[in-house]
Amino acid sequence: MTTTRDSGPMWAVEIASFGGPEVLRPVTRSIPQPAAGELLIRVHAAGVARADTMQRQGKYPPPAGASDIPGLDVAGTIASPDPSGRFQIGDRVCAILTGGGYAEYCVAPVEQVLPTPAGWEDAEAATLPENIFTAFDNLITRPALVKGETVLIHGGTSGVGSMAIMLGRAWDATVIATAGSSRKCEDCRLLGANFAIDYRAQDFVAEVKALTGGNGANVVLDMVGGSYLDRNLQVLATEGRLSLIATQGGSKSELDLGTLMRKRARVMGSTMRTRTAAQKGEVAARLFEEVWPLLPGKSVIRPLIDSTFPLRHAAEAHARMESGEHIGKIVLLA
Repeated sequence: MTTTRDSGPMWAVEIASFGGPEVLRPVTRSIPQPAAGELLIRVHAAGVARADTMQRQGKYPPPAGASDIPGLDVAGTIASPDPSGRFQIGDRVCAILTGGGYAEYCVAPVEQVLPTPAGWEDAEAATLPENIFTAFDNLITRPALVKGETVLIHGGTSGVGSMAIMLGRAWDATVIATAGSSRKCEDCRLLGANFAIDYRAQDFVAEVKALTGGNGANVVLDMVGGSYLDRNLQVLATEGRLSLIATQGGSKSELDLGTLMRKRARVMGSTMRTRTAAQKGEVAARLFEEVWPLLPGKSVIRPLIDSTFPLRHAAEAHARMESGEHIGKIVLLA
């Protein structure tokens, strides 16, 4: 175990019991000490994710060995020596975690740490890790989106959805997004979506078919799950790929195998949190090579912050997320 320059207590937010936002409470904890291959990060900003609210409700427990403190992405500064030589104490970084982000300090495997993009403030950099790791892996890497294809992104104003819109445009795809109001649809278009569909007022299957001349979408990125499965399959083009990243609409549904086979379609699903440091490191390496050069300009891919809250007000941040009114990332400032 590596000795750090920092010792003593820190502020953190823990889940006192499973329930509503009010079960989040500020506490003092000991500063974590990095194990071999880990770095200590002084957290300046932490992203709030849907997974955090599910963990608070008792529906998404942290993996074995992970911190019980919620928080999957942070931005801050390196606070311990890096034996790998990649970082120096004081370097500005952002990192994806398996937990522990709602605190003044956290630890992260060095493979999961990336330099803060030039020109990005800490609150802005905290919008990146969970969103960009998830969106890139499930839009670009696994379904292999290529230039000229059409992608349908559900939940276009969510953290992952908004990042996926920007990544899709960066890959020269035609981007169609769904959202729950005309105002959110306009926000999707401002983010770069070519088209936006209000799923409360329109049939997204019919709309996508009309927009694509009946061909459908080559890739569908979905976080709804069960209740959308049949319609997602209907909207897929021949050789289409359905990429599932969450089950907000249920984890079970019937699958029409005949349609799947006729379209030669593929259905794939994944989670990021339970992957090993080495597996996340592979995603990080591709991001650093292919996406990080696009970030300093804040043009095609830019930070989208809905609101910020002090760390101790994490309960208010969760209430904001669960209101469904947020657009982009909610961030805690430590």
